[in-house]
Amino acid sequence: MIMRTTDITPQGLSIGRVLPALVATAWLGALALALTRLPVLTIARNRLALGDSLTGSAALGGTAALVLGMSALAIGLLVSRRRTASVIALLLLLPAILVFLHGLGTGAARSLAELPPAARAGLGSGSWLGLTLLAGALGLAVRRSRQPGLGLATGLGLILALVGLGWSGALDALSLAVEYAARRATVNAAIGEHIALAGAALVLAGLLAVGLALFRRGQGLVALILGGLQVVPAVALLGAMVAVMSGLLRAVPALRELGLSALGPVPAIVAIAAYLVLPLWRGLSLALRAPDDDTLQAAEALGLSPGQVLVRVRLPIGAPILVGAVRVAAVQGLGLATLGALVGAGGLGRIVFDGMAQFAPDLILLGAIPVVVLSLLTERGLSRLEAAARRRWHA
Repeated sequence: MIMRTTDITPQGLSIGRVLPALVATAWLGALALALTRLPVLTIARNRLALGDSLTGSAALGGTAALVLGMSALAIGLLVSRRRTASVIALLLLLPAILVFLHGLGTGAARSLAELPPAARAGLGSGSWLGLTLLAGALGLAVRRSRQPGLGLATGLGLILALVGLGWSGALDALSLAVEYAARRATVNAAIGEHIALAGAALVLAGLLAVGLALFRRGQGLVALILGGLQVVPAVALLGAMVAVMSGLLRAVPALRELGLSALGPVPAIVAIAAYLVLPLWRGLSLALRAPDDDTLQAAEALGLSPGQVLVRVRLPIGAPILVGAVRVAAVQGLGLATLGALVGAGGLGRIVFDGMAQFAPDLILLGAIPVVVLSLLTERGLSRLEAAARRRWHA
C-alpha cells in the first residue's frame, strides 16, 4: 500500500523529531561519562605493573570541559541534518579530537613527573570510549555533509595533525609513544613487511583464481575444495604449510639454493593466498557472467572475438563485482598476514606476539593499530573504486 502524506500522523512527526535529540543526548552523556568519570589514564611504575587509574576530571582538568563544549555544539548541529551545519560540526569535532589527545599527553606528562623513568601512562577505558564516540560523530558529519572528497580530506588532515602532535612532543609521555620511540625502526620495517606479505598473497591468489575460473568443467569440485579450506583454522594451515615445505625441501634439496625455506615468507604467503582464492574466484566468476545474453549476442553480431568480448564487454560490465571481491580479499589478507609471524614471516604480527609474550598491552596495540588503519584505508579506497566503477557503468 502506498502511504499518502495525509497518512502521516502528528505522533509520527514528533517521534521523528524527538528521537535524534534523544540519541544526541545519550551520545553527549556517554562522552561526559568517558571524560569525567571513567579512567582515561593508567599510571604504572613499569610496563608490566597494573597501575592506578586516573579519571578525566583528575587527568584532563579544564580540557574535559572544553572538549565537551565543542562536542555539544557539534552534536547539536548534526541533529539539524543540514549540510552546512554538518560541515561546521566537522570543523568543531576535528579540533575536539586533537585537544582531547593533547590533554591526554599533558596529563600523562604531569602524572609521570615525579615517578621513575620506567613508569608508564597508558590509555584507559575512558580515552578509548571518548575517541570512539568522537570518531563516530566525525564520520556522521562527513556523511551528512555530502561533499565529494571531504571524507578523504578529513582523514588526511587528521593524520597530518596527529603526526604534528607527535613531532611536537605533546604525546611523548603516553606509553604507546614510548613503545614506538623505542622500536621506531622495527615498527616501520614491520609495516612494510606486512604490506608485502598481504600484497604477495593477494597477487598469488589472483593468479590462482584466474586459472581456476578457466577450468570450466570442474567448477563444482573447485568450489568444494576452496570452501573446505575456509573452515581450516589459519594456525593449522600455517603449520601444514611448514610441514609441506619441509618435506619438499628434503625431497628436492636444490630448492634451498633458490632461497626457499620451511620457515619465512613463502609458507605464509601460500597459506594466506589459500584463503583469498575463494572470494576472488567467486568474484571473477560472477563478473564474467554479469552481461546478459542480449548484450553478448550483440557483441558477437558485431564480429567481436571471444577475447574481445572478454576485454570489451565482460570485464567492464563485471568490474564492480570484481573490485568488490578484491576489496574483501585485500582486507582479509591484511588481517591474516598478522599470523605470518608465527612461521617467521615478520610483519606487524611479530610486534603483537612480542607484546603478548611480555604481557605488555601497549606493545600489542602498537602492532594491532597499524593493521586496523591499513585495513580501513584499503577498504575505504577500494570501496570508492567499486562505487566509481558502478557509476561509470550505469552512466
